[in-house]
Amino acid sequence: MPETSSMKYSLTAAIPSSFGEASVTAYKDESLMAEHVLCVYGSLEETPIVRIHSECFTGDLLGSYRCDCGDQLKQSLELIKKEKNGILIYLRQEGRGIGLGEKLNAYLLQDEGLDTIEANEKLGHEADARDYSVAVKMLNDNNIKQVRLITNNPEKIKELEQEGIKVIEIIKLNIQPNKHNQKYIETKKVKFLHKY
Repeated sequence: MPETSSMKYSLTAAIPSSFGEASVTAYKDESLMAEHVLCVYGSLEETPIVRIHSECFTGDLLGSYRCDCGDQLKQSLELIKKEKNGILIYLRQEGRGIGLGEKLNAYLLQDEGLDTIEANEKLGHEADARDYSVAVKMLNDNNIKQVRLITNNPEKIKELEQEGIKVIEIIKLNIQPNKHNQKYIETKKVKFLHKY
């Protein structure tokens, strides 16, 4: 994983919401000129449930049907609300790390029949360029050594455990596909080995 020495964080502010009150800290990644966000709900006295979520402007904010990101974020926050003890880590790595503009270019290629991996690679990018070292730093900063991870992505589990964060439970998200994201979800299952 890349070094995270260029990471600085702000003071923590309380943000009340429909999902409960979160203590929110912004981590500024000076190498990317981006701010990642740590949201802590509850006391964290027990092993927290944790969602590591990569930014998706189209899904998270616009409610796009082309992916399941917005549904995954909402379902994760509902689980955290139910537990009253959890963490949302929101990483600013849009489009599996290629940025919003390139993701929109990839959409045009997908409209021509390519899947998400083929589209990213045709544009000269990795299939998935995301990095979870920032998430590890955030967990370490809060002395979190084991988690119950909300994910369908085996890569997140692998990277956390390689960095000494024990995943004691995997909580899968069950998102029903629609006609717009069926191929997207199938690609994640078959090529990325995501577990739905």
